[in-house]
Amino acid sequence: MEHSNQSLGTEPIGKLMTKYAVPCIISLLVGALYNIVDQIFIANASYLGSYGNAANTVVFPLTVVALAIAVMIGDGCCAFVSISLGKAEKGSAKRSVGNSIIMSIICSLVITALYLIFQTQIISMFGGTVNEETFRYSKEYFFYISLGTPFYMFGQSMNPVIRADGSPKFAMASTLVGAVANIILDPIFIFIFKWGMMGAAVATVIGQILTALLSVWYILHMKIIKPSGHDFRIDPSVCGRTLLLGITSFLSQISLVAAMAAINNMLRKYGAADPVFGQTQYAQIPMAVVGIVMKFFQIVISIVVGMAAGCIPIVGFNIGAGKKARARNLFTRLLTAEAIVGVVGFILAEFFPRQLIAVFGAANESAYYTEFAVKAFRVYLCLIIFACVNKACFIFLQAMGKAAQSTALSMIREVVFGVGFALFLPIFFGLDGVLLSMPVSDLLTFIAALVLIRRTYKELNKKGASLS
Repeated sequence: MEHSNQSLGTEPIGKLMTKYAVPCIISLLVGALYNIVDQIFIANASYLGSYGNAANTVVFPLTVVALAIAVMIGDGCCAFVSISLGKAEKGSAKRSVGNSIIMSIICSLVITALYLIFQTQIISMFGGTVNEETFRYSKEYFFYISLGTPFYMFGQSMNPVIRADGSPKFAMASTLVGAVANIILDPIFIFIFKWGMMGAAVATVIGQILTALLSVWYILHMKIIKPSGHDFRIDPSVCGRTLLLGITSFLSQISLVAAMAAINNMLRKYGAADPVFGQTQYAQIPMAVVGIVMKFFQIVISIVVGMAAGCIPIVGFNIGAGKKARARNLFTRLLTAEAIVGVVGFILAEFFPRQLIAVFGAANESAYYTEFAVKAFRVYLCLIIFACVNKACFIFLQAMGKAAQSTALSMIREVVFGVGFALFLPIFFGLDGVLLSMPVSDLLTFIAALVLIRRTYKELNKKGASLS
């Protein structure tokens, strides 16, 4: 029997959001937990401590580079497929899936090779030379994480494709299986076997392999799209359109890498001038702390992006089918929900920073560690509500097929503001300037996003689209 996703154009919007967004949120949260769980167990291992924590922070951006490329392929394919199915163009959808699988495999192998060849230079670029112990732990963790990159990228790029095929629950389950394996293996390898950073990395890679294997199984048993042999031949026009639709997802991730490179190096530079953190035994604290704050932010943003990305098939289908009123209804609900998530994140960061820090082994650290961590949470995330609304706007525009507008807004936030202020503000405010770079960037981006939000509503309010 032929499966169909026509329900995207007929079922109540609230029901569809729950059906598609919740599994996507869980998938992204689980994906985020790979690195976060590693950091929690590393931080609570007395023989690793803040040195291992700092090493995890150094390597984290490199996993995000791989993720950025994977989600560009996957989310772009998801949007392409959804719009194509809305227009009843199943052949285009099949070609996008086939080409996306090939692109994912090729890109993952290239990235892995580059990581292994330029390991030392890359670690140095992200602040790993802050002291000898941090550098040693970074190299150990980075090597094994690099070996798992092909599995990680394939699983992450296929996750949105599986959602577009109408199986959000399977997409969630495949990621969940890998994360659960990581959570079980981390304490065994770190605390029982005493494998240190290698143990944390190997546990992560095993989980990624499980997710990739489940993704392969699903691709061989797709319900709606079912690509055939000729769909796997590289078609430049299909690849180009797929990557263009996914460029916003790429920028939202890769900008974090650029920002982390800038932030880590500014923390190293201005930390060295600080009376406390200029001392060798405390030099790794700012980097370890900001890494923890960004992990909390990653959890919040995983919910935000998951909610918006989960709605991509719904938006794309209804835009493709000309049902603008349904898309407008979804946009309103999405912006409201994202703002609520931001409020919850704000409350946790501002009023419960000590409790959040305690999860990452603060009890084993000095008073300087806790003091700086409390300040970092409260300053860095003080405008997290705006960050959440901004992300929703980026992804909704992407789902509508407005890649240029979505990309422009993402570029402004992530590259111009995110990296620019991380480099500029510390000149005047030292370490505090690094922390201020986040809220300043989010405030200015929100002002620009309001203009695009207003224009989007005007377009979706045009006549000729009745609410189904």
